[in-house]
Amino acid sequence: MEQGPVVSEVAERLLAYFTSGDVAPGTRLPAERQLAASLGVGRSAVRGALAALEILGIVVARPGSGTYLRDGTSELLPRTLSWGLMLGEPRTRELVELRGGLEVQAVQLAAQRVSAEALERMRASLAVMADSLDNLAAFVEADAASHREIAAGSGNQVLQELLQSIRSLLRIWVDRALTDEGHAAAALAEHRRILRALEARDPAAAAQAMQSHMATAAARLLAGFGSAP
Repeated sequence: MEQGPVVSEVAERLLAYFTSGDVAPGTRLPAERQLAASLGVGRSAVRGALAALEILGIVVARPGSGTYLRDGTSELLPRTLSWGLMLGEPRTRELVELRGGLEVQAVQLAAQRVSAEALERMRASLAVMADSLDNLAAFVEADAASHREIAAGSGNQVLQELLQSIRSLLRIWVDRALTDEGHAAAALAEHRRILRALEARDPAAAAQAMQSHMATAAARLLAGFGSAP
């Protein structure tokens, strides 16, 4: 799999191409294979770069049709650069740090407000995680679903939307962070501690469990840059 810096470089090159004036808004982009060949990189790097640009609203993927350049790209460019998604490690570290604090706040609120139905959905997500230790793609999806439930359980819509935006911006690296069953098993144990604290309606225990989980998750994610958090 392509490393994060390669994906970032490809995204920057594509963004420069899209904003050069040579590509009209609404244009259908070449297939991944063609883009990879023209850029001299692997298809996974192109796929990751296009995913990042779609998150930021630069392109739109239409199932069965292809990927298209959106209207108003030049207006989106300053916002794209201000987020710094393409800038690699420094901004990614800042996003990871911000996410950790927001996740702790969300779980503290959820410990006071979460519904019995939401707790049941979290148990279901953890069951999928337990059954998917050898299927890391499915594990990551169930992990994300559990975090979404916690954010929704906080009862704070703004906090929920901020967390979803940050998770989307980090998705390229999050998908690479779990690399073996040992990491997945550790993450599952951390999620179980969080769930027990939520079931007990204990905000302090929930915050402590989430802090521990965010610390190890950050270490796994940032290991892709060759440095510890």
